[in-house]
Amino acid sequence: MHIAIIMDGNGRWASRLGLPRTEGHRAGAVRVREIVEESVRRKIEQLTLYCFSSENWKRPQEELDILMNLFREYLKKERQDLVKNDIRFSVIGRRSDIPGDILAEMDESMRLTKNCKGLHLCLAVNYGSRSEIVDAVKKIIDAKIPAGQIDEQCISDHLYTAGMSDPDLLIRTAGELRLSNYLLWQLSYAEIWVSEKCWPEFDVVLFDQALQDFARRKRKFGGLESET
Repeated sequence: MHIAIIMDGNGRWASRLGLPRTEGHRAGAVRVREIVEESVRRKIEQLTLYCFSSENWKRPQEELDILMNLFREYLKKERQDLVKNDIRFSVIGRRSDIPGDILAEMDESMRLTKNCKGLHLCLAVNYGSRSEIVDAVKKIIDAKIPAGQIDEQCISDHLYTAGMSDPDLLIRTAGELRLSNYLLWQLSYAEIWVSEKCWPEFDVVLFDQALQDFARRKRKFGGLESET
């Protein structure tokens, strides 16, 4: 099973409590650890988290600095636990604009966990789905693939997520009902589950509720029904 999550509402949660928006991001980082641990316990195959969109660079510099520092802290602090828990780590998104030291930390985590067989934890960082599709088209052109050989599988093979399964379930927090330029190609047949709670409030109980609701749904793939 592949679960994708749009972790929304960190700033709103903090503002509601009279805290700086940056404290919402810190609380959100703690929640990431809890949901990753629960995913390992439940033997989820892949968890893809929307951490930082390509549009997020428009945020205030102070907030961006905090977010980048949180990435640094997470990558350094969690690396040994990733290995210990047999979690394979990867990142999708454009590498441009991401500070070089963070890229190095990402690459080191990917190197150390590349042979892990448990949960595949994928972070979407500096990610935008439209940009991903544009980049895929450019790769296909550069590879000089004949038009007659370009089909859905060909495009999938040139996306950032090449080799990954499509998400089965999309979870979005903070009550928003939009995809926000996230995995537009890959989410074609995913089930969607929305929580009114902001991400720092999204605990294991709510995660379990999302999985239980998903298990009760009849999935349709282009008109075909499938029992989960």
